[in-house]
Amino acid sequence: MGGAELPRGRGLSLMRIASYNVENLFNRAKALDQRTWADGRPVLEAFARAGELLEEPVYTDEVKREILRELTKLGLRNGDLAKFARLRQNRGRLLKRARDGRVEVIAGGRADWIGWVELTFDRCEEQALVNTARVILELRADVLGVVEAESRHALKRFTEGGLRGLYRHIQVMDGNDERGIDVGVMSTEDFPLAVQRTHVDDVDEQGRVFSRDCPEYHFALPGREERLVVLVNHLKSKGYGGKVASDSTRRRQAARVAAIYKSQATPYVAVVGDLNDTPDSEPLAPLLRDSDLRDVSKHPAFDDAGRPGTYGSCTARNKLDYVLLSPALWAATTGGGILRKGVWGGRNGVLWPIYDTMTRAVHAGSDHAAIFADIDLNKL
Repeated sequence: MGGAELPRGRGLSLMRIASYNVENLFNRAKALDQRTWADGRPVLEAFARAGELLEEPVYTDEVKREILRELTKLGLRNGDLAKFARLRQNRGRLLKRARDGRVEVIAGGRADWIGWVELTFDRCEEQALVNTARVILELRADVLGVVEAESRHALKRFTEGGLRGLYRHIQVMDGNDERGIDVGVMSTEDFPLAVQRTHVDDVDEQGRVFSRDCPEYHFALPGREERLVVLVNHLKSKGYGGKVASDSTRRRQAARVAAIYKSQATPYVAVVGDLNDTPDSEPLAPLLRDSDLRDVSKHPAFDDAGRPGTYGSCTARNKLDYVLLSPALWAATTGGGILRKGVWGGRNGVLWPIYDTMTRAVHAGSDHAAIFADIDLNKL
């Protein structure tokens, strides 16, 4: 893996908590699968802006012009279906398309029609699914935070088809991302899911906080009254939107996650997921500087095989994925690591050992590595 060999047959003396960005298991927005981010970014920005404009109560002349401008970027000016997006006009009409090619917005506002713009999806490469499964089977986490799973049904189907019954408990709750990018969790039968709680509607003075959600998952621990709480996250990306706005959103999210963490009654709490920023970044300071959470990658027994990153080429600036531990979990930590065999290693896939079933970049299980922490249950 790019790290120490994974132990087998841990029994109930060692608990592995992990995070893995699976990049949507079955269906993925076409705009997210472009050869470069420069190709996909304009589509997602136009999609986001069109969604905002269509919610305006009154479509002024300026709003109508901007609606047409964003629909043109999406390829929807002359038809309701394009390569990357679809315009749904279920009741009433948003647009009038004349035979001479003229297009105008005829709805006067949000109340005049029922519809929306949505992204189009493709099924993922089958070999990529095989390699995603290989990562998870080799990882063998007892509690696995899953990032970018499109639905519980998809995750359950994947588990039943490719993970050999490894996980008994599977949960994904719909979040705020219209692209079908949600977070969830899987756990083995030894760590049953007892409680789940969503924060999808959490707000602060600037409005809704989470781009997806920060669900709480409470697990029973073998032989203990206290529960393990895992907060799974996928914070605002740097991908689209201005840097100042994206950084601000990510900091608000980190601050809210920190507050949720501090509100827990149990001493056993882990914050896991794709935080979309580096450990020294200001947006993550509420979690990594202003709380007592500890990043498992800083543990003296953590093995990163000389590469601190978890994304892309896995350099230090690509450290995006985390397992953050409360003091009680940190005190019982025996080690951890990064499993990157399912990530295409650089341009030619040779920066680290990869699976023999990965012969092209499209076969990668994900462009994120899995990260994990091992906890000695006898020390809790």
